[in-house]
Amino acid sequence: MSLPRLRLLPSTLALTAVAFLAAGCSTTPTSSPPTSTGGTDGTAPSQPKDPNGEDIEAAWLAGGASIGIVTWGSSSKDCQPSQAEVKADGQTLQVTLKDRADGKTPCTADFGPRAIAFPVPAGVDVTKDVEVDVTYGELKADADLDALPSSPNDTGMGQPSAGWFDDQGILLMTYGSSSCPPMPEQVLQTKDQISVSFATIDRVCTMDMAPRVTVIQLPQEREGDGAFTLKLSGDHLDAEVPVIG
Repeated sequence: MSLPRLRLLPSTLALTAVAFLAAGCSTTPTSSPPTSTGGTDGTAPSQPKDPNGEDIEAAWLAGGASIGIVTWGSSSKDCQPSQAEVKADGQTLQVTLKDRADGKTPCTADFGPRAIAFPVPAGVDVTKDVEVDVTYGELKADADLDALPSSPNDTGMGQPSAGWFDDQGILLMTYGSSSCPPMPEQVLQTKDQISVSFATIDRVCTMDMAPRVTVIQLPQEREGDGAFTLKLSGDHLDAEVPVIG
């Protein structure tokens, strides 16, 4: 099942103060892209679709307690969404994304996916379809997230979670230092499992415990709508995580 792409529409929002959307929540690895293998037949993996600056995607995280948003652009920390203002009106969420940059900060010329997440506001029933209206600078966009089978038991704080944002992309939310986001090294894909290894880097990290959202791009599109597991290894992230959506 492909999650819907966001399309352009206007909205005006009020700030929802969510501590988890502070500086460490929006993360995109700045290292070289991970190597990917689509299978064991030796064929070259397919490449992700060509995005443009108007592409925005959405995914469920934390069993439906959170939603992740993917945008495309510079990987510079100050040149990507770092805050989300969220307002709920029934089953419709109005979300405004903001950069840290003041418009004068130089940005790298690379172009890649960047992710940010926010908690689903109280009163929104995730077992029913949810409409997400997004404003990001001049972009106005909306998407429908399909209803989940059940509501989350808790907010999933501290536990890794993952959700599909399209048939070739997964958002992974983990918890740890906001200054040291996970850096994928290799992605291996089989029919019902994706294995991701992360680089273990000797670096100085802040002592906070924050959510970090990492974009995992697969070597090829998933087959069917069956259950998938994300197997993590390296950088203290050894776990098996179901992918929802």
